[in-house]
Amino acid sequence: MERWFTALVAACALMGNAVAGQPAATAERSNAAVAAKVKELKLKSTNALVVDQINKRVLYAKKDDQVVPIASITKLMTALIVLESRLSLEERIVIGREDYDRVKRQPSRLGAGTMMSRGDLLKVMLMASENRAAAALARAYPGGTAAFVAAMNRKALELGMAETRFVDSSGLADENVSTARDLAWLVDAAYRQPLIREYTTYPSQSVEINRGRKMQFANSNQMVRYRQWDIGLSKTGYLDAAGRCLVMQATIGATPVIIVLLHSWGKHTRIGDANRIKSWIESNSSRQPAG
Repeated sequence: MERWFTALVAACALMGNAVAGQPAATAERSNAAVAAKVKELKLKSTNALVVDQINKRVLYAKKDDQVVPIASITKLMTALIVLESRLSLEERIVIGREDYDRVKRQPSRLGAGTMMSRGDLLKVMLMASENRAAAALARAYPGGTAAFVAAMNRKALELGMAETRFVDSSGLADENVSTARDLAWLVDAAYRQPLIREYTTYPSQSVEINRGRKMQFANSNQMVRYRQWDIGLSKTGYLDAAGRCLVMQATIGATPVIIVLLHSWGKHTRIGDANRIKSWIESNSSRQPAG
């Protein structure tokens, strides 16, 4: 399996390497300028990683190997397991009280007795980060929740996510942990699933519950509504222990990138960091040496 390159100064891929035919001193000055530009990006998130999705070069890294709680970023793995199981997305599943969060007591719009298709549960879980939807999807898996969580951990190992561990399907447990580096692998794998791309980037959607009633859900990431962003996949997360988290696949300029931001403590920090990354890549691309 191809591995991420770990050199931070690989951001020069966006700006070009020293131009062939230049004098050595000129090339050295060009490379020094590139390295200086790499240092210009300052993010407030505690853990961050930006990767060129095509060649897997690391463009920016900050404590990307630190193991931390990941909150609802977990739901990307939940979606992978549901889709790879090939269980019918039309099958109807009823929310039960066993799907309620008894630890964090997070609110949910899905009360006991709510009936939805597996596909719609997947949609509201990814788009609106519905925790009871994630719990119900795991419970309805062959072998139940325990078998589902075991499948999540097997998939993590298969993807090379050596520092990742899951204990539930929603991300409500602080024990769901990973690194920014591992999560880049998860985003890359999830991006290959068309439904995950679609469901995580809907600004809002109406879904059917209880055979006829409609309920409207909005995306937990307001950035999917921003015209200046070309987002191919998105997932947010929040817990006290995890801070505010955001992972995305986006095309910036002509470059498809994976962005992982963990432990952003301000309400708008993760969005501010994402915008700083976008401006940084666009600025560096515009300064690419002519060749």
